[in-house]
Amino acid sequence: MRLSLKEAEELVNKLNFRHVDNTVIAVVQDYKSREVLTVGFMNREALLKTLTTGYLHLWSTSRKQLWLKGETSGNLQLVIDLKVDCDADAVLVLVKPVGPICHTGNFSCFYRRLTELGFRG
Repeated sequence: MRLSLKEAEELVNKLNFRHVDNTVIAVVQDYKSREVLTVGFMNREALLKTLTTGYLHLWSTSRKQLWLKGETSGNLQLVIDLKVDCDADAVLVLVKPVGPICHTGNFSCFYRRLTELGFRG
């Protein structure tokens, strides 16, 4: 999915950036398996970069900076489709992963199971 800057700006202006640091929640999902890979945040800049480059960009709420997911590892996330929830304050980003999305090397950031004893996996 790749849009012109004008098309991307028109879409971004319709969203409700009401979460921390004026962001929308971004749920990232593998486009084939539908497995949830990670959850993050996108501000206007991250969403514009995602829409115009075709690669997943997120906003780091801890570092207060934009980042291209996979830039360091080479595991870029190619955006196939993007959906918006009913309140326009969250997006579902369907990606074709080049490699694992998690900084731990796991395919998904959701690889641990929460049990009564803590985390397992």
